[in-house]
Amino acid sequence: MVVGERKPLSEIKEMVRPFGKILIAGCDTCTAECLSGGRKQVAELAAALDMAFRLEGKDMQILEVSVDRQCIQDFLLDIIDKAEGAEAVLSIACGAGIQSLAERLPGKAVLPGLNTMFIGESSGTGLWQERCQGCGDCMLGVTGGLCPVTRCAKGLLNGPCGGSQGGKCEVSMTLKCDVPCVWAMIYDRLSELGELDRLTAYCGPKDWRPAGGSGPRQLVRPDH
Repeated sequence: MVVGERKPLSEIKEMVRPFGKILIAGCDTCTAECLSGGRKQVAELAAALDMAFRLEGKDMQILEVSVDRQCIQDFLLDIIDKAEGAEAVLSIACGAGIQSLAERLPGKAVLPGLNTMFIGESSGTGLWQERCQGCGDCMLGVTGGLCPVTRCAKGLLNGPCGGSQGGKCEVSMTLKCDVPCVWAMIYDRLSELGELDRLTAYCGPKDWRPAGGSGPRQLVRPDH
């Protein structure tokens, strides 16, 4: 899923300060799952902004709405309807959702309430970890389902560097927490699968063009 983190309240306040009536729009899929942009977070942010502006003596009207997905334009009708009565829309969806909404609301400010962080997974209560960079050339079938492009600090494709010790990456010392060496994990995984011979195949330099180095990417399905 796409993982996002809500912007600091002080930053959001300054973005919406020029307006007298705003609509906060949530997304009940990815950013709801990471507890940053769903229906509940819309209500929490609305209450926080209302209190903050009341303490300053500023009159701010705040509307609320949330839809299943902001990144699919067919799902945006509820937001578009409510946005007619607002001067600006504060979206707490991911960057794709915000841009999708902005395209449907010409002439109206659409502002980001979140910072989109990464594509990741939920690894525990209140914990999300990056798992994919969307490189456009997935090699998980070769590495036992573990991504060295994302999970190796150096993005190495042919095994660990000399800084890997005891199954831990050398960045553990800098970050002051245990960061597993993904290549140690790949070795263990391939060993379990009886596929260690995969590690003898050389992986050449990665072609980063599918990752978007030539501009914004798109996917076209000719059968649709």
